Amino acid sequence: MWGDYGRMHICEPDHPDGGPTLAQLLALIAAGTLDVVVAPCGTGVPVSDVVLHDPGEERDEDARSAAGLVLLAVGVEVASPEAVDVLRAADRAGAAAVVMRRGARGPRAALLEAAERGRTALLTRRAGQGWTEVLGQLRTALVHSVPDRSGSAAGVDGLRLGDLSGLANTVADLVGGAITIEDPQSRVLAYSRMDHEPDPMRRLTILGQEVPRWRVVQLRESGFFQALWNTDDVVRLPADERYAERLAVAVRHGSEVLGSIWAAADGRPLAEDAVAALRTAARAAVPHLSHHRTWGRAAAWAREGSVHALLAGNGQAAHDVGIVRGRPYAVLVAEAYDGPETAPGDVGQRVQRAQRVLDGLALLAAAYRPGCVTARSGQRLYVLVPAVDGESDPARTLLATARSVPRGVVFAGAGPVVSELAELPASRDAAELVVRVLRERAARLPPAGAGSAVASYAEVAAEADVLRLLDRVEPLWQEMAGPVHAMLEHDRSHGARYGESVAAYLDAFGDTAAAARHLNVHPNTLRYRLRRARELFGVDLADPAVRFLAEIGLRLGPARPRS
Repeated sequence: MWGDYGRMHICEPDHPDGGPTLAQLLALIAAGTLDVVVAPCGTGVPVSDVVLHDPGEERDEDARSAAGLVLLAVGVEVASPEAVDVLRAADRAGAAAVVMRRGARGPRAALLEAAERGRTALLTRRAGQGWTEVLGQLRTALVHSVPDRSGSAAGVDGLRLGDLSGLANTVADLVGGAITIEDPQSRVLAYSRMDHEPDPMRRLTILGQEVPRWRVVQLRESGFFQALWNTDDVVRLPADERYAERLAVAVRHGSEVLGSIWAAADGRPLAEDAVAALRTAARAAVPHLSHHRTWGRAAAWAREGSVHALLAGNGQAAHDVGIVRGRPYAVLVAEAYDGPETAPGDVGQRVQRAQRVLDGLALLAAAYRPGCVTARSGQRLYVLVPAVDGESDPARTLLATARSVPRGVVFAGAGPVVSELAELPASRDAAELVVRVLRERAARLPPAGAGSAVASYAEVAAEADVLRLLDRVEPLWQEMAGPVHAMLEHDRSHGARYGESVAAYLDAFGDTAAAARHLNVHPNTLRYRLRRARELFGVDLADPAVRFLAEIGLRLGPARPRS
């Protein structure tokens, strides 16, 4: 049929020269980056290049040839008046596709009609994706999507570009073992599903998200890494009495080492052709690791931003993180504890240790159940856990795992299951309250006594409700003045322990001997402090009103005494 601007809508058959197609590029870039709105000739059209396109640089009457190009129409939104003119000009120039910003209103009817009458595909860029990122992803995909002699794109292997977990599972099927993909610093980038109980080294590596440092030193001093980084072939690490045999191969792009792939026997001998399969996997992994290095971090940040938006009540972000509407979820919050402020050691090292603990827990959460998504915020990890078969506590197993995570102390709490996405913020708030309860419990213990602790909201509901009340009361308390305020201010300015002594007495229900034992002082010493608190500040614990105010003030002020 004839278009409304004098062109005949004729779609050429798929190109015979074996070049990349629009479909191949879209299959390789990150999911959700681009949406196909109209593709009148399908997505099997050939693509020669991807370029940024400024509509102001040319006029319809003298449009330059854009045959086979994907044009990124920077600054053009599908609902804007110029969108139709831009699409028509791109179509006359022979462009394979034009990409515009989606916007809130979506494409106008005139734009859809123009797209249907032409040959150029109309695509939209989603919110949160920058033009530079889209350009980089498409060009990286273009480089690595040229079909080989068998007709399949190099490195495609049915995987989206950068899907390292999918790559690990694919290679595991080929070699008949367990696969770990690592960066040059021996940090875990992905690992295959575990069909059998892993040996101790694989377990330590996955839980810690990196090869243990002592093991790295062993491999370096033995010359294993030197051999691995200086050959394109597979290097064998024999089995010993503790660990299964390993095969490793470096993944390199030219002279640059991108990482390595490790295969270990997984409850059965490795396949006879495991070495050949690893060689092939190393070549196939190049575009995936290149993409991960270039765009993986930016994509992860965007995904985490969407998770946080969802936890804040923005249900529109569900699509970007793969959350299923109508499915019940619970929110789990884990906080890494890096020790008291007075603990010896470099603060930066303690923080890094805490971050590694959360990294390991994030990996465990991702492997715990399909549909789990995570996001980080400082020293906290947020996990959205889907419930199945009417579960009331879907995070229970994951909570138990958090308690045993190696190399650190973790406080983890799970909020109640909610059935609507709009209720996720409430589950998150409840989980955060659980973490606060656990943290305050730990603050009352000796520094060496703090250990990982986990709980669901139902298990600490009373303490959590007290925290809710105190949060509401605190602004009013700050405006007030009285005996308790005076005592706490004196403690802060003079380093005294009157408040700590009063708190211990209240916690012991007036049992002076028990409170003294908790403070590790003689009962007469405690009686003296309580008498002085009454004489100096008017804190008379025989008065019920004063006791009530002291309880509130001491909970809002300094921590309860340590045992």
